[in-house]
Amino acid sequence: MSDQPITNLSEPRPASNWAAATGSWLPAVILLLATIVVWEAVVRIFAISAFIIPAPSEIAQSLVAQWATLMQATLVTAGEILFGFLVSVMVGIAIALVIVRFDWLGRALYPLVVLFQNVPKVALAPIFILWFGYGLAPKIGLILVIAFFPVTLSMLAGMQSVDRSLLSLMNSVGASRTQILFRIRVPHSLPNLMAGTKIAATLSVIGAIVGEFAGASDGLGYVIQFASTQLDTALVFAALLLVSVLGIAFYYAAEILERIVVPWAPKFSQS
Repeated sequence: MSDQPITNLSEPRPASNWAAATGSWLPAVILLLATIVVWEAVVRIFAISAFIIPAPSEIAQSLVAQWATLMQATLVTAGEILFGFLVSVMVGIAIALVIVRFDWLGRALYPLVVLFQNVPKVALAPIFILWFGYGLAPKIGLILVIAFFPVTLSMLAGMQSVDRSLLSLMNSVGASRTQILFRIRVPHSLPNLMAGTKIAATLSVIGAIVGEFAGASDGLGYVIQFASTQLDTALVFAALLLVSVLGIAFYYAAEILERIVVPWAPKFSQS
């Protein structure tokens, strides 16, 4: 018999981990770079006016030239998104708890929530401006009405999918509806809730920009609107790039929070 030690094949290798990590984002980076190269080439070859479609190099130049203005606008919009997102999550959770805890109120409230979700949110923007003025409040209100619904719906799905045998067991030991709600239904709904918060995070970005379109003196939405009136398409694209970065940042922040709160929940895999 050989005296050579047996290697544990189940232990991850650093090189393999690095390859797996890079393999998850490397295709996206390659596709992005290829898109930029083709975009630049098409604009140059066909001499497309920057007013119609600016080349990536022109967008980069505008980004550098207006860096201070864009960073200030980004901070304003990011604050609106964060505040509105937190309010949306809290309101969404509260509505879901009320619907599940109180049957009679839930039967009345749920159809109204679904009905309200079908109202065009853009149409609410001027109404909120009329009610709350041009400050932070109308932006937060618009983010709320756009982003709360996936939180409510996801949490409801989680709380209502509890195993019936577990509910029967809790009832047999004399647990109250409130005890069942907070000890069984809420913990069971956490994976669904965190999935809903990721959707709400991206919708909050949309809500903030729509609110700034309706009435604002700062923020990326205001920059986009102002640049459009000045026919500065490169600046519009630069601001849109920063909006996309904000959306990605808030989404992955919500995903990191999900891994902390519900580490047992299944994760999306590209393999």
